[in-house]
Amino acid sequence: MFKHLKSDLPSSIVVFFVALPLCLGIALASGAPLFSGLIAGIVGGIVVGALSGSSLGVSGPAAGLSAIVLVAISSLGGYENLLVAVVLGGVIQLLFGVLKAGIIGYYFPSSVIKGMLTGIGIIIILKQIPHFFGYDADPVGDLAFAQVDGRNTFTEIARVFDGISLGATLIAIIGMAILVLWEAVLGNKGKVFKLVQGPLVAVVLGILYFVFTQDSETWGISKEHLVKVPVPDDFNSFIGQFTFPNFKVIGEPQIWITAFTIALVASLETLLCVEATDKLDPKKRTTPTNRELFAQGAGNIISGMIGGLPVTQVIVRSSANIQSGGQTKMSAIIHGFLLLISVILIPNVLNLIPLSVLAAVLLLVGYKLAKPATFKRMWDLGWKQFLPFIITIVGIVFTDLLIGISLGLAVGIVVILIKNYQNSHFLHIRKEEKTGQEVVKMTLAEEVSFINKGAILKELNKLGDDSFLEIDVRKTRYLDHDIIEILDDFGYKANDKNIDVKIISERGIIENPKDYEMFFNQEKKENLKVTR
Repeated sequence: MFKHLKSDLPSSIVVFFVALPLCLGIALASGAPLFSGLIAGIVGGIVVGALSGSSLGVSGPAAGLSAIVLVAISSLGGYENLLVAVVLGGVIQLLFGVLKAGIIGYYFPSSVIKGMLTGIGIIIILKQIPHFFGYDADPVGDLAFAQVDGRNTFTEIARVFDGISLGATLIAIIGMAILVLWEAVLGNKGKVFKLVQGPLVAVVLGILYFVFTQDSETWGISKEHLVKVPVPDDFNSFIGQFTFPNFKVIGEPQIWITAFTIALVASLETLLCVEATDKLDPKKRTTPTNRELFAQGAGNIISGMIGGLPVTQVIVRSSANIQSGGQTKMSAIIHGFLLLISVILIPNVLNLIPLSVLAAVLLLVGYKLAKPATFKRMWDLGWKQFLPFIITIVGIVFTDLLIGISLGLAVGIVVILIKNYQNSHFLHIRKEEKTGQEVVKMTLAEEVSFINKGAILKELNKLGDDSFLEIDVRKTRYLDHDIIEILDDFGYKANDKNIDVKIISERGIIENPKDYEMFFNQEKKENLKVTR
């Protein structure tokens, strides 16, 4: 784990700067104490990072759970009651891991996962534009399209020009220039530029800019455009920021419903993020998903016990880790320690960081996830890949993550059904020169299910009187019961229409209509599988 520390340490700093405003913003969007977001980020980095088998995944509070938490705090009667649901949700996740539910993540099409990455990249860009210009009406971690105040992502962008902060915008532009310069030029000039990352330089310059311009009415940055980490007065007030679960309500049904909801949504988001992170990994390592569920469950139990929000693996921090050159899970663990140390030792320094500089960092992360080249590559792969991809993006941008993915998955399933319908069989039709009889050869696919029933029935019904049908099932390994029934029934109809039917199987050739029923009955006895 320490072998790649020279790469993991710089990337952990970048992830720290990305995670800090997100932890605070998600807590604010969830209606929870600000410190609860930091607790979740620390636990996600240190605890989940240590237990996880993911090399590059980073865990913390997730925007996808903020709406659930916001409603639950009110419906359950307080934040202490919600923490009970978070702890129980973690226990349920442990059970998911024992039951090997991690395999679910492998059933999402690649086009949907790529759409998820691109959609999140677009959301990051859209959501950070107001913060880039110093218009901070919505929390940094609020990624939902529809806002509580009745506005949405695009109306918030339109309102930016009514409240631009010149100082915040100037330092954001300078920060973006530094990031691009570091990425394109300086990063390859020497070891020092690889060790000291561009985001760190941009943040330091942002702090210095605020300190030296705070008295300027035109170019100064007001404190409302800065990071807001809770600052305790002494050790006792620091300890007082931790909240503990009220286990007296553990028997209430609503607590268990919320716990199961948190466990289900957190597990699904984690599995999707794991799949996406593995695709971004330059070394193409595979994360053990059941172990990941176990790690997330342990993280949620600990986070809930000390007052933290529920945690999941999150793609924004994970992709920032990958883009910054992270190699092992040490980068995730170190970022957790950086959050812990900075919150204890230097909260006042953190509160000097302009949000617009962090927005510049996130904008670059978003662009790398949603590069125009990705759209062209998916378009070139054909409509079967592009359609689920683009539907996933649109769904994520205009609703939320899970709805967008569900829409993309639904479209992907429809595409599979259409292609399965089309590829159930292959036809070769010819005319006998001497007799003029129509000869139809129907070769069935390797697997033929009830989905193919309509396509096969359509071809059988098109056969004219006095024709000849040859059904080749030599390559078929599975015949669904529905297909066997319609072929069996057709054997009787063929007599009335004077259609000669020949079945070619690896057992031999069957031409006698009296033998059709025996052949198909044999198929049923063999679990509908044609033997070699």
